[in-house]
Amino acid sequence: MSLGVVILAAGKGTRMRSALPKVLHPLAGRPLLRHVLDAAEAVGAARVCVVYGHGGEMVPSTLADAECAWVEQAERLGTGHAVQQALPAMTGVERVLVLYGDVPLIEPETLNRLVADSAETALGLLTMTLADPTGYGRIVRDADGRVLRSVEHKDASDAERAITEVNTGIIVAHRQRLEDWLGRVGNDNVQREYYLTDVIGLATGDGVDVVTAQPETLEEVAGINDRIQLAELERYHQRRTAECLMRRGTTIIDPARIDIRGTLECERDVVLDVNLICEGRVRIGAGARIGPNCLLKDCEIGPGVEVLANCVIEGARVGAGARVGPFARLRPEADLGRDCHVGNFVEIKKSQIAEGSKVNHLTYIGDTEMGRGVNIGAGTITCNYDGANKHRTVIGDGAFIGSNTALVAPVNIGAGATIGAGSVIVRDAPAEQLTLARGRQVTIEGWERPVKKPKV
Repeated sequence: MSLGVVILAAGKGTRMRSALPKVLHPLAGRPLLRHVLDAAEAVGAARVCVVYGHGGEMVPSTLADAECAWVEQAERLGTGHAVQQALPAMTGVERVLVLYGDVPLIEPETLNRLVADSAETALGLLTMTLADPTGYGRIVRDADGRVLRSVEHKDASDAERAITEVNTGIIVAHRQRLEDWLGRVGNDNVQREYYLTDVIGLATGDGVDVVTAQPETLEEVAGINDRIQLAELERYHQRRTAECLMRRGTTIIDPARIDIRGTLECERDVVLDVNLICEGRVRIGAGARIGPNCLLKDCEIGPGVEVLANCVIEGARVGAGARVGPFARLRPEADLGRDCHVGNFVEIKKSQIAEGSKVNHLTYIGDTEMGRGVNIGAGTITCNYDGANKHRTVIGDGAFIGSNTALVAPVNIGAGATIGAGSVIVRDAPAEQLTLARGRQVTIEGWERPVKKPKV
């Protein structure tokens, strides 16, 4: 049977105390709603419709690349009313699965099980059992265990409040039957809202057997209503991601101190030290070691690389066996070859550094093509920007650049060339030659340093 997914994302999120709609708050670096959209895609939804409200166009504009229909719930009259707004977008599907934009960690495996288990009936329901069910709608069953209805906590009797099986709100239903039930839902309740959960009682009243399933963990169906709950689910998600990496052969020194806000792929025997942040897509080769307090973003780290403490690597590639840091920054399009060394307080941007070259101290390399076996002295700067345009520097194989040198681009340093310390190089330097560009040293005899006048 074809499946459509409706995602309810119209809640105001008052307890977040934020101008940002609740479903756009990030978990693991992505909006909550994005996680739910991914789950809908993973279950093979033929159609997806998101019902939004609070925040207006901010929600669909932020997720403009999502393959879904967007429906605004102008009047927020409850979950049942919200699903009604989405049903016209479900034309052509046989069953409808209802998810929630603030329940980000629902597993596709759980949803697939719910859909499969309820395939022979018109209504399936995801429930869970809680030691303290306060605030949740209760699942009321008859003496034979058949589901009769769901009752909201505010509307429940004392006996019903003692029930520990609760409704997650996630249902799957035959589309035409769901449309009929929603048309019969009333708002005779404390909130004066049209509850989606009321379709359960209507279904059983029509003689429909309601099939239930439960998630593997309670965190799968945990909703986020405030920043404390958001932080709790963030840590749960990060721990689960870390455990997955460790099972695949990665050593994580402290799984409680790693944040993966995107995709991290590690080959075997990678070691990750504390306070690592990974954003975007990061790949790390076998045997690489990442030191403490590093940020890796959209980068590739080769096998056997050592990244020392406090480095930022973004949009860069680091070749096998290279060593980076501590306190180094590799900016987008930095490309380090095999066995390169980039040391402390070095910044490299949009530059290719060939095999075995060393840039060890207090240096900026930008818009540069550097050959093999080059040695860059401390304090060297490639002056690549003239205030309007960027220019390239080319340094040949085996060149030696003395400390405190400024290479004013565009400029070429020949293979095997030596540049004397303290030089400002504005013209090409020939291969295999020593090039100096210094002012003449002068000592002024009899000169006296100015002295401050004493305060009266």
